Amino acid sequence: MVDEVRLLRLMRSVTDDLAVLREEASADTARRGDRIWLRGIKYTFVTAIEGCVDVAQHICASAGWGPPNDNGDAVRLLGEHGVLDRDLADRVRRAVGFRNVLVHDYVDADDRIVLARLDDPSDLHAFVTAVGEWLRR
Repeated sequence: MVDEVRLLRLMRSVTDDLAVLREEASADTARRGDRIWLRGIKYTFVTAIEGCVDVAQHICASAGWGPPNDNGDAVRLLGEHGVLDRDLADRVRRAVGFRNVLVHDYVDADDRIVLARLDDPSDLHAFVTAVGEWLRR
């Protein structure tokens, strides 16, 4: 059985991270010049995407749709079972891949990609919205 309180808490955390990212997307040159700024952006992306993964894993486990092969597969399963539309599931799976780069290949992470994602984290917003709608069904 899905623990709705847990999911809502996780989705609130993702929403809070997205609010930080939205605010920082308009940071001026001086702020962006701070050596810790981009590192903070990367970490906030990691925690936002990890929250989405935790939601996906919880739903898959609770619904008996697993075990998923990996975190991206958990998101794919949400698409297969109608929690997300398949296009959104594919976009969030790519976000999970982005998170993996930030966590495991951080030395090689392309800062230009991080900044491009900062300008458009709409896939993560859409994930939270879709899961919230699924919970209300």
